Amino acid sequence: MGEQHVVISHGTPAGSPSRRLHLPGLGSEDVALLRAIPLFDAVDETRLARLLAGAVARRYERNAILFLKGEPATRFFVVLEGWIRLFRETPEGQESTIGVFGQGESVAEAAVFDSGDYPVSCIVISRARLLTVPAGNFLEQIRQSPELALNLLGSMSRHLRRLVRQVEQLTNRSSLERLADFLVRLCPPGEPRAEIELPLDKVLVAARLGMQPETLSRSLARLRDAGVETRGSQIVVNDVARLGRLAHGRRAS
Repeated sequence: MGEQHVVISHGTPAGSPSRRLHLPGLGSEDVALLRAIPLFDAVDETRLARLLAGAVARRYERNAILFLKGEPATRFFVVLEGWIRLFRETPEGQESTIGVFGQGESVAEAAVFDSGDYPVSCIVISRARLLTVPAGNFLEQIRQSPELALNLLGSMSRHLRRLVRQVEQLTNRSSLERLADFLVRLCPPGEPRAEIELPLDKVLVAARLGMQPETLSRSLARLRDAGVETRGSQIVVNDVARLGRLAHGRRAS
């Protein structure tokens, strides 16, 4: 596949030639995705272009290692497609999952801001397309612009509040509601019925949703009453709206 390039307008006056930023492998939908990420949601397009200078999008196969615990944090990643997993090895040599991240989520930016080492390891768990953002230029742009630094601090503050809300949801929402919400988000928008495939094996779906694999299996079985059929990794949602009501704590009938 040939490289795609994206053009980000820098707000030049009408009739003036616009400056262009070319990011290999990105399309217009990717740019919209980046603009929705909490880290960048309040950064104007000119500053975004400067921050992402040198960033590259590329595809990774399953089981590709992105970084290992203890390595210098020289870059962070934005998931454009697919899934990745943060993990840490226990003293017994087993892997403990820290988190599972999908489209529109970023990882390792905190390690980059800290100019330290990666505190955990990261592996690709399904075929993925990721934007790799080098730390050097990113940090230099922040050093050169106090206004940009304040802008990013605001974005990170909002990001932290969203993470706190996510933790509250894990605490306050039942396992059934969390699973229903996850499945609804996999359904094509606007479709009353959907046939979807779990993007991860069930152990990792459970980790993503903050539950044990046995709880996930029980929850899938309980969703039959809401018109959800499970055939291995294939899921049939016969009534997307009904499942959506269940996800928000309302009766599915």
